[in-house]
Amino acid sequence: MQERSSVDELANQLRGELRRYSAGEKLPSSRALVERFRVSPVTVSRALAQLAAEGLVVTRPGAGAFRARPRTPAASVGDTSWQEVALSADGAADLVPRTVDASGVTVSLAAPPPGVIEFSGGYLHPSLQPERAMAAALSRAGRRPGAWGRPPLEGLPELREWFARSIGGPGGTVTAAEVLVSAGGQSALATALRALAPPGAPVLVESPTYPGMLAIARSSGLRPVPVPVDAEGVKPALLADAFRASGARVFVCQPLFQNPTGAVLAPERRAEVLRIAREAGAFVVEDDFVRRLVHEDAGPLPAPLAADDEDGVVVHVGSLTKATSPSFRVSALAARGPVLERLRAIQVVDTFFVPRPLQEAALELVGSPAWPRHLRAVSAELRTRREAMTTALGLHLPELALPHIPSGGYHLWLRLPDGADESALTAAALRAGVAITPGRPYFSAEPPAAHLRLSFAAVGGRAEITEGVARLRTACEEAL
Repeated sequence: MQERSSVDELANQLRGELRRYSAGEKLPSSRALVERFRVSPVTVSRALAQLAAEGLVVTRPGAGAFRARPRTPAASVGDTSWQEVALSADGAADLVPRTVDASGVTVSLAAPPPGVIEFSGGYLHPSLQPERAMAAALSRAGRRPGAWGRPPLEGLPELREWFARSIGGPGGTVTAAEVLVSAGGQSALATALRALAPPGAPVLVESPTYPGMLAIARSSGLRPVPVPVDAEGVKPALLADAFRASGARVFVCQPLFQNPTGAVLAPERRAEVLRIAREAGAFVVEDDFVRRLVHEDAGPLPAPLAADDEDGVVVHVGSLTKATSPSFRVSALAARGPVLERLRAIQVVDTFFVPRPLQEAALELVGSPAWPRHLRAVSAELRTRREAMTTALGLHLPELALPHIPSGGYHLWLRLPDGADESALTAAALRAGVAITPGRPYFSAEPPAAHLRLSFAAVGGRAEITEGVARLRTACEEAL
């Protein structure tokens, strides 16, 4: 059993037994709990820490753990209703309302209720994360000379060099001087959009596209303008039309295993996209979010757009988070020309710098033999899970159209039958014990049809995928 599961089980058992203890009464010693429940001391320590965080127990070093005294609910004070007026008036003069809607992001961040299969997750299941390698890297990083000091504002030189090689390839078309270390892909995207577009400006986006990017744009007062994609990525003719019609100076895209469609920008379209943007005097923000989640049967990957860019058109965003852990928030911004200094200035103002211990740990991780082993293992497992999900969908839900099966990333994009209600299906699926992601948040304008996105990376394995599809079948029978 995984350590995390053992911790949760022990915490649940202790939570149920607390009623036998009076407030302030001491619980059995850690040694006694280890012997009684046949778990490790680490499991006991983490379970008690979990209960302490919930306010159920109090731990006292050297004395033990005690049942916490009931907390008196804080009396409600003040009247905050005035804030509705203040927050509304604040944006009254904005060209575009700066609404902050995080619902499209939280659906992939929120943990589902116990017993619910997570087809909505946006990160690797703990069994796929390199937890031991990350722990070892963090331990080694903490002992490096100067590891707890202030890092260079642009990031550690060695880490910038590693990102430059991973973006530009062995030939070195991207240099370390053109790379900034950032605190995760979401933060890097926010920095890029703030640097490239003033409030009220249009920004071209793929349709459908990543809801988190749409949330960034809208909260910054930008106007997302959709450009349709097909199985080969964004359509160049429509991209050129959108630049002319909108006057936009920014296009945000995911050329590799696009979220949510899984499309890869076709070779003949790559140069076209860069040429169109250059002629429009515009930047291309390349969100290269899942390059390290390629499937075993994918074949050679195309280089990032940044590797083919000589004129500073591309602002590249690459991250380690998707291939590691939600909390391993280390990414890179790469750009060429004057825009690099603006990106740097905004990042410094917003966050100062990425904590040095995390940067040191990233260096330790990607430089260890465990890193390529981890990527190979994830590559094989993602292929297995993708095949398990597509097979189960074909058998049990053939009415859900799957126009494209990606060879990278962690999800499938399905079209629902005409007239289907995404919200009703999402609610029915949750009642049936499976969490899914509706398609509406992925569109910046009216969607052409109802869709849903199913993730196969956040679940426990093939058996859970099969069970989840069976539960989804029940939900479809109810809602469709």
